[in-house]
Amino acid sequence: MTDLSRLRKRPLGAEGAANAGAAGEIDIAGCATLAYSSEQPDHPVEHLLDGNSGPGATRWISARPDTIEHILVEFDRPQAISRLVYEVEEAERERTQEVRVEVSEDGGRAYRQILVQEYTFSPRGATYQREEQRFNLSQVSQLRLTIVPNKNGSGTATLTTLRLYA
Repeated sequence: MTDLSRLRKRPLGAEGAANAGAAGEIDIAGCATLAYSSEQPDHPVEHLLDGNSGPGATRWISARPDTIEHILVEFDRPQAISRLVYEVEEAERERTQEVRVEVSEDGGRAYRQILVQEYTFSPRGATYQREEQRFNLSQVSQLRLTIVPNKNGSGTATLTTLRLYA
């Protein structure tokens, strides 16, 4: 029988729950440069990494409506990536936004597409999407997101969260 008096335990609060979910998360801010094609001053690219997620969270928004935008994660050293998580929210317009993800293992000379996903938003229907994909990628030197905001309808490119896991 187990001696329960030796059991070590502690309540798992909001801080503990957040840390528990982040096991293996790559610290993008600490090991990469984010290059971007545009941003609104009140919605900078840093919002992708600020830890806020879910509907209503801070987010990056392009400064140019109806324009294809790019976000490039340039790693200081090649990274293994096993999981990609990002979120998209649009509560104001009916439109379809496409997100393409490509990786480079040679410093950006060549890219390989690993994901293409379309999201159809409607203010009276779907306004938020969370995407989580698993991969077996090694030696990724750059990860490029291409956001097409207006596949159907008019709009501005936006992403709420970007997380990568080793």
